[in-house]
Amino acid sequence: MKIAIIQATSQISKNKLLYSAVEKYASGSEIYNFGCSEDDICSYSYIDISLLIGLLLASESVDFVVTGCSSGQGMMLACNNMPGVLCGYVPTPKDAYLFAQINNGNAISLPLGEEYTWNGADNLEKTIESVFSEPFGQGYPKNESERKLRDTAILKKIKADSQISFLELLDKLDEELLKKMLSKKDVIIFVLTNGTDPEIAKRLGEELKA
Repeated sequence: MKIAIIQATSQISKNKLLYSAVEKYASGSEIYNFGCSEDDICSYSYIDISLLIGLLLASESVDFVVTGCSSGQGMMLACNNMPGVLCGYVPTPKDAYLFAQINNGNAISLPLGEEYTWNGADNLEKTIESVFSEPFGQGYPKNESERKLRDTAILKKIKADSQISFLELLDKLDEELLKKMLSKKDVIIFVLTNGTDPEIAKRLGEELKA
């Protein structure tokens, strides 16, 4: 599994903690850390980051994204507006486990700014551990797994049928939002290098030349 880590600029201080937890518990995965960090030229809101997450997943550059903002809710809602992104809000280990097993999504959003004492850091690590504790999409509880997985498949089909493609979304984006997305050069270069969708790569190349 290819996993990206990227969170809003407001939570730069939590980036290393996120990365270390994912590295510890997502054993055998390829992990890519896109910050946000102090090295970024721009400041990125949860809306900006959700577009980058949509791009990473739509281009198939990664399979899964670990993200967050102060509350975790805004990022979750913004990500779920992106074509093909099914993002869970996971404030606790139990929420994380149920999302991975029942909903089998491709992104999680954590509340990185709430109650951030030592206990908060411990909860974050245990939450990440729960996400990757078992293979995704096995259903829960086990005696209802068939129904749970059937409902998840229906949900994903409805989402796919009701949304435009990421390329179509790029056509509708406000120019400033598009420029902001393109300014995150590490993500853009990664997508151009690792993405499997030639149309997205072509469009990014055109935007960069414009």
